[in-house]
Amino acid sequence: MSYYLGIDVGTSGTKTLVMNSAGKILAEATKKYRLHSPKALWTEQNPDDWWTATVATVRAVMKKARLKAADVKAIGLSGQMHGSVFLDKESQIIRPALLWNDQRTADECDEIEARAGGRQKLIQMVANPALTGFTAPKILWLRNKEPANFDRLKKVLLPKDDVRRRMTGEFATDVSDASGMLLLDVAKRTWSKKLLSALELDESLLAKCYESEEITGNLTKEAAAELGLSPRCVVVGGAGDCAANAVGTGVVKSGILSTSIGTSGIMFVHSDKMQLDPLGRLHTFCHAVHGQWHMMGVSLTGGGALQWFTEKVCRELFATQKKRSFGTLTKEAGAVPTGSEGLFFLPYLAGERTPHADSRARGCFIGLTLKHERGHLARSVMEGVGYAMRDSLEIIKSLKVPVAEIRASGGGSKSQLWRQIQADVFGQDVVTINAEQGPAYGVALLAAVGAGEFDSIEQACEATIFPVKTTPLDTAASKFYDRGFPLYQQLYQSLKKDFAAIAGLEG
Repeated sequence: MSYYLGIDVGTSGTKTLVMNSAGKILAEATKKYRLHSPKALWTEQNPDDWWTATVATVRAVMKKARLKAADVKAIGLSGQMHGSVFLDKESQIIRPALLWNDQRTADECDEIEARAGGRQKLIQMVANPALTGFTAPKILWLRNKEPANFDRLKKVLLPKDDVRRRMTGEFATDVSDASGMLLLDVAKRTWSKKLLSALELDESLLAKCYESEEITGNLTKEAAAELGLSPRCVVVGGAGDCAANAVGTGVVKSGILSTSIGTSGIMFVHSDKMQLDPLGRLHTFCHAVHGQWHMMGVSLTGGGALQWFTEKVCRELFATQKKRSFGTLTKEAGAVPTGSEGLFFLPYLAGERTPHADSRARGCFIGLTLKHERGHLARSVMEGVGYAMRDSLEIIKSLKVPVAEIRASGGGSKSQLWRQIQADVFGQDVVTINAEQGPAYGVALLAAVGAGEFDSIEQACEATIFPVKTTPLDTAASKFYDRGFPLYQQLYQSLKKDFAAIAGLEG
């Protein structure tokens, strides 16, 4: 029997799993690392931490599964999207990587749109507007703000692709992850020469693009020895974490939508053809499925909002109960009526992407009264994330994209209360599936397809992934949220100018 590794280079840690040729997971391991914020709304990480975590977790799963080095035939890589690893001519890291939720590049986004000839022309080139989290603005930020570092720049890699470089010695990426750099002609699935020229960037800065199941190289002898694997092991293109999660949850055909609450909140829907949101509120990216696309809405703070509330606001509870504190808060939130008795939460703790594209948006509780307790605040955070994700769902439906089934994944899917809130806010039953490992499982399946274990990604998903539980919507609660949702939307509009003024006071 053959075995396949799936590695997900996440924001909080790297997760690795190993599965057999039937898709059964034999072992998994996670190693966490730090996120650095040198200034307000800046986020950075050290790429060396990703590699250290990759080596540790690969060795851990090989030991747990009692496998030999030659048993693993292929590796799939997933990772946080949009991050920028800047390398010099010796492939040395120039500076810490800027991450997907970093908000420092508002000026560079304006510059990109101006150089492209306006927002609409930019969307025509690369299917998306310029957003602060994307990679292209980060490259321009390096040129504008750290010119000495830019002069050293020879390659820009995404997080998972820097791990690939250390594995294979190759500069390679896949089309799903490359879509989020704002430099890919998403329709043609190749780098946009037109935009690169307008931005005065050389295509040599970028990695070679592959489809997600294509083989990008073998492990070098040095990497194989460090990982405890064989040099015969191949590495496939893999996918950005959102597309990888879609494969890992079987969202590889029309009509299925994935909702994932992790650090962020993602609404992801498969599309057989390339469709554009003319206003640029949704992302249109290449899917990990060969020759297919997807549309995606992103709320920058999903599960991260509840984590913030637990660790920072309920600090004493977190200090005494650690992981159990989430359960305590969820229990308290579950005792609170639908709608948190008039309390709203805007989850814009890191600015917001869909639908506002506003780096200056801020999180806030609105409607606080003396009757509100900790449970009310916790529930309003969960409801606020649900509303934020419904923003994306409403746009998807307005574009006539079919949504016959909603599959929940990520940390939010493990909470019965949060699943129920999703079903009620979305106005549709939510299902969970047998596979809970998301992106790591998705790229392990891609590795199996690339190695010839399955004929296609669709076949791999049909053989391994199926729904196991349905959370039906509560009609009364759903009607209540239908009344609350327009008010939630209006709160941002009412506060938009104030958010901009507040941002000006932050220094």
